[in-house]
Amino acid sequence: MNLNFDLRLTQEQKLIMTQKMQLSIKMLQMSGFELQQYIDKELQENPVLEANYNKEESSTEKNEIDYKKVLEYLKFDDYGHKDYVNNNEDEVSPFNFISSEKSLKDFLEEQILELQENQYIKEICRYIVENLDYRGYLDSSTENISREIKSSIEDTEYSLKIIQSLEPNGIGCRDLKECLKIQLNKRGVEDKVLFSIIDNYLELIAQNKINVISKEIGISKERVQEYIDLIKTLEPKPSRGFYTGENVKYIVPDAFIRKINEEYHIIMNDNLLPKLNVNSLYKSIILKDEKSDKTSEYVKDKINSAMFLIKSIEHRKSTMHRVLEEIIKRQRPFFDKGKEYLKPMTLKEVADNIGVHESTVSRAIREKYVYTNMGTLRIRDLFTTAIVSKDFGEDISVVKIKNKLEEYVREEDKKKPLSDQKLSEMLKENGMNISRRTVAKYREELGIKSSSKRKRF
Repeated sequence: MNLNFDLRLTQEQKLIMTQKMQLSIKMLQMSGFELQQYIDKELQENPVLEANYNKEESSTEKNEIDYKKVLEYLKFDDYGHKDYVNNNEDEVSPFNFISSEKSLKDFLEEQILELQENQYIKEICRYIVENLDYRGYLDSSTENISREIKSSIEDTEYSLKIIQSLEPNGIGCRDLKECLKIQLNKRGVEDKVLFSIIDNYLELIAQNKINVISKEIGISKERVQEYIDLIKTLEPKPSRGFYTGENVKYIVPDAFIRKINEEYHIIMNDNLLPKLNVNSLYKSIILKDEKSDKTSEYVKDKINSAMFLIKSIEHRKSTMHRVLEEIIKRQRPFFDKGKEYLKPMTLKEVADNIGVHESTVSRAIREKYVYTNMGTLRIRDLFTTAIVSKDFGEDISVVKIKNKLEEYVREEDKKKPLSDQKLSEMLKENGMNISRRTVAKYREELGIKSSSKRKRF
């Protein structure tokens, strides 16, 4: 066995990502909200970094900094950035269309104030309202409520009945069955068969097993269908339409696409983030002609970090702008005529045309939105795969196939709904060569039930 040791020199190429490169890539894929949070964190940790939230105030009028001298001192690379024209006169903020939503609890409180009840009962009613969940359901028993507020079961039950008599219909229910029955009672419906269906067959209704319900109850399938149609007119979530304080998300677009004089223009949303700059009080420390000390080294390091953050944000905006420019070139018919004209487009195709890696495009559009004449769109949704069509002589967008699938289902005979196999055959007749399994996949993505669950009697 040879156990000799020797030294050898080898030459190899290896890509090593520095911490700053990793951070730049991370910022590229951040959503607007995530980037806002990151900037807030940096503002707290970096004393030389400051933010201007007043967009109308020019950065050249206040705290003007000679960045050329600072950059020359720090010997940075190119920290220039591309300027984007933002016509604020015509800009329409999406927040202009967000109206003030009435709280469900406020709405109930208004009704409680008008009750012809004593103050004690009203306070129990208010406590019950405070225990309603985001759906408008009461997830606590009357026994627990009585024990918590030291009231009698009778008073608590009476107060709950009062809440259940208020608007919206079904409020204060303890489960779906009670929710539906409260609404029927308010309509004056007293059909025992209908109430029996709600108590015993909701799961079978969800599976559209009308035959089973018909046999077990002993009524016709047509009559069962009528009962189900009536149940579907009821509201399973009484809080719908009211602000409940949960699951509320606002989408702020990263850019606006406007059509001006038959040309589409990209306006980056500069209001999404604050204007960042370096505090002018710190620049004098590093620009002095003195020997370096710990203070100046600390300031130099912080300015280095601040300038890198500013550059990374501008790089993020520049990359998004280039991606959107390419999307507009390739999807002009979509922006002109609508979603039916969305062409197949992949990340790789866009990346090759703008000279970046496919992963860069993927990060640049992650959780990013753009405001268009068709509303706010997720950029990722503009990228679709294609099905090769020999008949049409061109690739067909998956979106177009899904639209056709929806059309077939919408126009089908509901007594004899189309199976996935039949839908596949119909699509093939139109040059869309996809299998039954693919049809099932697209149908589920569209939220369309299977043929057995779409059948009506």
